[in-house]
Amino acid sequence: MKKILKISIAAFFILISTLSFGQNRKLKGTILNEKGIPLDHATISIKGTKINVSSDNLGKFTIVSPVKIPTLVVTLYGYSTREVMGIEDNINIIMPLEANSLDEVVIVGSRNPKKSKLETAVPVDVVNLAKIRNITPQTSTNDILTYLIPSFNSNRQSSADGTEHIDPASLRGLGPDQVLVLVNGKRRHTTSLVNYQNTVGNGSVGTDLSAIPASAIKRIEVLRDGAAAQYGSDAIAGVINLVMKDNAGFEANATYGSTSRNDGQTTNLNLNYGAKIGKNGGFVNVTAEFNNREKTNRSQNNNLIIFDQSAYDNYFAYDFSNDNARGLDDAALAQAGLKRDDFNFQIGDAKIKNIQGFVNLSVPLNDKIDFYATGGVSHRNGTGFGFRRLPSETENVVASLFPNGFQPELNSVVTDLSLISGFKFKLGDWKLDVSNTIGQNKFTYDVANTNNFSLGANSPTEFKAGNHSFLQNTVNADVSRFYKSVFSGLNVAFGAEYRSENYQINAGEVASYSNGGAQSFPGFSPLNEVNKNRNSVGIYADVESDITEKLLVGVAARYEDYSDFGNTINGKLSARYKVTDTFFVRGAVSTGFRAPSLHQQYFNNIATDVVDGELLNSGIFRNDSDVAKQLGIPKLKEETSKNYSIGLVFSPLKKLHITADFYQIKIDNRIILTGNLGNDAYGDPVPELRALFATYGVETGRFFTNAINTTTNGIDVVVDYDMNLGAGNLNLSALYNYNHNQVAAQLNAIPTAFVGQEDVYYGPQERSLIETNTPKSKGTFAANYAVKKWNFLLRNTYFGTVTRDGFPFGTTQKHAGKVVTDLTIAYKVTPKIQFTLGANNLLDVFPDKQIYENSYFGVFKYAPVQMGTTGAYYFARMSFSL
Repeated sequence: MKKILKISIAAFFILISTLSFGQNRKLKGTILNEKGIPLDHATISIKGTKINVSSDNLGKFTIVSPVKIPTLVVTLYGYSTREVMGIEDNINIIMPLEANSLDEVVIVGSRNPKKSKLETAVPVDVVNLAKIRNITPQTSTNDILTYLIPSFNSNRQSSADGTEHIDPASLRGLGPDQVLVLVNGKRRHTTSLVNYQNTVGNGSVGTDLSAIPASAIKRIEVLRDGAAAQYGSDAIAGVINLVMKDNAGFEANATYGSTSRNDGQTTNLNLNYGAKIGKNGGFVNVTAEFNNREKTNRSQNNNLIIFDQSAYDNYFAYDFSNDNARGLDDAALAQAGLKRDDFNFQIGDAKIKNIQGFVNLSVPLNDKIDFYATGGVSHRNGTGFGFRRLPSETENVVASLFPNGFQPELNSVVTDLSLISGFKFKLGDWKLDVSNTIGQNKFTYDVANTNNFSLGANSPTEFKAGNHSFLQNTVNADVSRFYKSVFSGLNVAFGAEYRSENYQINAGEVASYSNGGAQSFPGFSPLNEVNKNRNSVGIYADVESDITEKLLVGVAARYEDYSDFGNTINGKLSARYKVTDTFFVRGAVSTGFRAPSLHQQYFNNIATDVVDGELLNSGIFRNDSDVAKQLGIPKLKEETSKNYSIGLVFSPLKKLHITADFYQIKIDNRIILTGNLGNDAYGDPVPELRALFATYGVETGRFFTNAINTTTNGIDVVVDYDMNLGAGNLNLSALYNYNHNQVAAQLNAIPTAFVGQEDVYYGPQERSLIETNTPKSKGTFAANYAVKKWNFLLRNTYFGTVTRDGFPFGTTQKHAGKVVTDLTIAYKVTPKIQFTLGANNLLDVFPDKQIYENSYFGVFKYAPVQMGTTGAYYFARMSFSL
């Protein structure tokens, strides 16, 4: 009888389901965590179909079912999958946390599609930018990562030509060109800019993260381990992967802020709109962003203006301990029809304006083929400032044009274009991804408020100084398969890549470069022009297997062949062992490489630089130039590296996670830009070198060379804890990085012409840029409390000691460690509208003031180290979402 009853009940439900099939039904609901906080980006699908949608910023979703009583399957990274019967038209679905609340499945570090950040054999940080961006004081990707990733550092530079307009960044204290940037897992092109103004990353070419609007990014994955064997050149320090937004809905944000000194005003406006395409997981997501940042001025003392100019004694009163320095007399200036700004130094952050757009889409063509595309455009205008030319500098200043001297302006236009397009195929159990990625960065220079002294009164005061550009195109094919039944899971991936690159320098107008050129930034001349190409071919294989339920082992190998310097083979071995369910041990060993960029091989120019306290014209020369050959400068070759890491993962509680990773990175034949050759170690001219360089229109010269070997040792610690507190949720996080870079005492292959001048060829200044210019220690402690309509963020970040040697001349100075406090308060007026008030560097902390010898006669009050020279920044933000 019971058996008959069971059969009858089953038959009844089958009948009901059959009769209801084809009757479309709309269901609405909200996805919540265990504390009732809405969860966005959850995937809600109807079991037995390919219909799915995503929850919006308020956790809400709407789905149309062909079944009257469907089973809804809800998945979200870090949460247990839920299956819920869709009996009611409006339903709340509570998502319980998995054992690891930080259990995001990641793209980098492992090609296994089922590995979370805590299960990989190497450390991976995940920043859920879509969730936290509205409550952080920072708006650019560089600034956000500086405060969220312990081993990432970036700060703005001043009076540094193009480097003022693209902030150099470093991971684990290495160069901007030793970290690979991906977008949706595809290689991103670098900028066309070479950092050569003795800033962090001197002589390197990085990737401009600020060319991608932060409002278009869903999350950022930072792989903190060498990965050249997996991803190719540049991945010596690690990989940063930007995963773009794919959600449906609309969001708008407006932010306005200013520093405590009433400058550096920022305006950020961004719009993001996403929609589903079809019923099989297709989507389109579009972002538009406008960002304007005004200049800041942090000069030492705006009264310190002029030297040895008796003609100006009526306007100046003696001041300071230097008898040659005069201080401004405002009354006398006004009587003469002058103003203080006619004489002031402008030292600080450049003015930057960005207009950007980005799109991310995926369109299923059928059950087995998806088309996808990701791309954008960024148009940036920047205004920076060079060293002020004083009226007393009669060899630089045309008095009839600038009777009070002048401070040159460097105006840039940076255009960045990119497009990723491809197809994903399902071939049985195999997956094939074929793509093409193209990107270009173009940097155009205009110089204003300056003169070409050689042209006298006929000199223009504005010059078109030329441009440089870099184009990269990558064709990629990746094949992968996951074998569930082999061992405890085996993932096999292999692929091939073809990459072509083009680098160009184009000359400016004649007046910008002739006979010494425009003061501060002489334009590129026809002799500087470059149009060079190269290509490379790479193949790789990557195998990762759970040998047992406890032991994971990965092996990767990559072969690359470059048309301009040869080939290389690199490998990686990684492993992770689960000692218990809550305690893992992980580690990796790998070899790596970085190909010399086309920029480093062919960039050349003439610029005004501070050399041993003097403003001189200095040239950067190509390694294939006649002057390089005369001096015995060798041809560039690739950098090679060996990476070692071992780490621990410990989760003693369900919501407490602790990771600690030790690492060592050895780099041989590291490419550097030499010091200004032409003076000896005491700053005195070397006649034979000066005579040689004079034939090229400069006093000193610099070259790219594989001069050094370095060793980097360090540790990263990340602690994250979620807890219920009252009616809300409190997240506590502690991040710490210790990093020690050391340059080997012996330089590589010093040319005979510079034996005995090692401290000029690669001197204390260049050495300190690598060894001590980024903090050895950096730590962050943050508390984020969400309760009902409120959200509170309090974050303290410690930037450790920085030691600078000889910039722009002078002596060694140690800058003590500092703590920066961030505070934001957010309130949801309605479920759709949120207001945020807050501050970055609430307590107005600055680096130590520079000693006089390092401050260019007292002008540079602060060095651009640690937290930079902005000081306290206060902001207000309004967010609206649908």
